[in-house]
Amino acid sequence: MTAATKPPLKILLCSPRGFCAGVDRAIQIVDLALKRFGAPVYVRHEIVHNRYVVDSLKAKGAIFVDELAEIPETDAPVVFSAHGVAKSVPEAAAARNMFQIDATCPLVTKVHREAVIHHRKGRDIVLIGHAGHPEVIGTMGQLPEDAVVLIETVEDARTFSPKRPGELAYITQTTLSVDDTAAIVAELRARFPAIVGPHKEDICYATTNRQEAVKVVAPRAEATIVVGAPNSSNSQRLVEVAERAGCPRAVLLQRAADIDWSVFGHIGSLAITAGASAPEVLVEEVIEAFAERYAIDVEVVSTADETITFNLPRALREAAE
Repeated sequence: MTAATKPPLKILLCSPRGFCAGVDRAIQIVDLALKRFGAPVYVRHEIVHNRYVVDSLKAKGAIFVDELAEIPETDAPVVFSAHGVAKSVPEAAAARNMFQIDATCPLVTKVHREAVIHHRKGRDIVLIGHAGHPEVIGTMGQLPEDAVVLIETVEDARTFSPKRPGELAYITQTTLSVDDTAAIVAELRARFPAIVGPHKEDICYATTNRQEAVKVVAPRAEATIVVGAPNSSNSQRLVEVAERAGCPRAVLLQRAADIDWSVFGHIGSLAITAGASAPEVLVEEVIEAFAERYAIDVEVVSTADETITFNLPRALREAAE
């Protein structure tokens, strides 16, 4: 197909998209640990939810494990993923004298601290989040069993029966749908007016910004592609946001090879964004795939500027310098 015969395609590229500061920091931590201490570097769980990122780090010498028990006796660094871990994990690592490096996103750590403070003040805690997500497991694992009740839906909030309705607090997973969470919080506040919330919203700035960009762009497009992993909560939420914003079709793709051309072969406009753990190289790959079949015109639609960065752990700051 020549340039003259390619059909036109308007691509609306969301900004911000892709890596957030917490993901960037977590990947940098594994990279710097490999540079400073050499391979292997052990990583408990996927450092971030993206196969491309994980495979790239594996190729450099990172070894990913599900549990600490899989790691042999070693002086090599053991990195905890950006999603955070239950309190029992660093305790178990310390008992084995492991060299721990914590890559938990500082915004997840903030939620952990809130949970601990509420518990110390004698409050019953509600966590709004998705069952089984590593971040939820890590947050609930900061406190004794049964100290936190998980609420996933408005219906859960409607039927929830706390032991002490006057001593309630809520915290949230950082990667939720802003609108869904607002509806759950509204239900909790209507039922329990004295419920204590976070000083600053727990849903992270990057999740909020990426959802706001999609709300602006998706109504202008015949289809939306979210580049991200199927186990990435924030990426899944972006698909839902695009659909709710009025886009006729929204899909989650890991990379260009996953594009179904029977769906995307006859469109005139396309929105593209990426979840917070998806590298820009995969976005570029998707755009290039469309450029082979279409005469593309890319418009970057920017709804926010992100300048946030997070400090690296002390053990790696020298390596960074």
